[in-house]
Amino acid sequence: MIFTGLFAGPGGMEVSGPALSITTIGIENDANTVATRIAAGLPTIHGDVTQYGPATLPADGLAGGPPCQTYSGAGDGSGRRQLAAVIEAVKQTAARATVDTAAFDDHRTPLVLEPLRWAIEAIDLGWPYKAIVLEQVPAVLPVWEAVGDMLRLEGYSVATGILRTEQYGVPQTRKRAVLIARLDGEARLPEPTHRVYRKGVPQHEGDPSLKPWVSMGDVLPHRGPFTVISNYGTGGDPKNRGRRTSDEPAFTVTGKISRLRLVDADGNELERLTAGEAGRLQGFPGDWPWRGGDIAQQIGNACPVQLAADLIKAATQ
Repeated sequence: MIFTGLFAGPGGMEVSGPALSITTIGIENDANTVATRIAAGLPTIHGDVTQYGPATLPADGLAGGPPCQTYSGAGDGSGRRQLAAVIEAVKQTAARATVDTAAFDDHRTPLVLEPLRWAIEAIDLGWPYKAIVLEQVPAVLPVWEAVGDMLRLEGYSVATGILRTEQYGVPQTRKRAVLIARLDGEARLPEPTHRVYRKGVPQHEGDPSLKPWVSMGDVLPHRGPFTVISNYGTGGDPKNRGRRTSDEPAFTVTGKISRLRLVDADGNELERLTAGEAGRLQGFPGDWPWRGGDIAQQIGNACPVQLAADLIKAATQ
């Protein structure tokens, strides 16, 4: 089965592709990320997804994780402030009307419309996608719900919701808004395979029908015991810095991961995470060939590998 991957990133959606009999042709506009994809041997088009469409890239499925900066809590919030306008633009896109993207404060905000544009164009060409998989930060859930409403009118079964990545074997806590659409059956979100992480609840405790969540130490055993000190969301106030030990999942991996401090049990500074180690916290193999500049941002922008695999399976099997 062939997927087109919009905003393809460094390969999170593709790592498990061979095991799932999936090939993805990814469109990615960032030159650094393209360098990583090429080094990894991933089929890649270096370009802007708005300048392409299914007429030139027919495929069985569509996957995408549009840029999150204007919707993320770490960003400027312009996308969140314009959610009503984005949802109205979803309806316009489904109606085959032209959307005035210049009306948005940031050019990245309306990029969440691109998967629907591609889906509608594929429908009108007579070869609709059999499966669609989308993921984004939680604030985008209302947009995915609106997209889902439009896809249902086109004959799709659609499921949307918020998933916690540690419940799919990812060694970090991260919430994602997802959409799965199918033409060939009922769309369902993937069932969790691992327990939810709760601060202070040991890894071996919880629902016995689920696997334990995965800790940083599980994927970085060569490091030995350590503590991560994060300033995510602290506003720079040292008193608010979060701490997690290697016996816990990582904080949400972002483009700031290279700034995380690591200390041993005595408080001594340790070497910061390498690109390979940071990638492991997103589910990538330790030897993934990261290339180009701003590698921390590439890693932070990626779809976690294990979650991507379960989303693809839910959409295709």
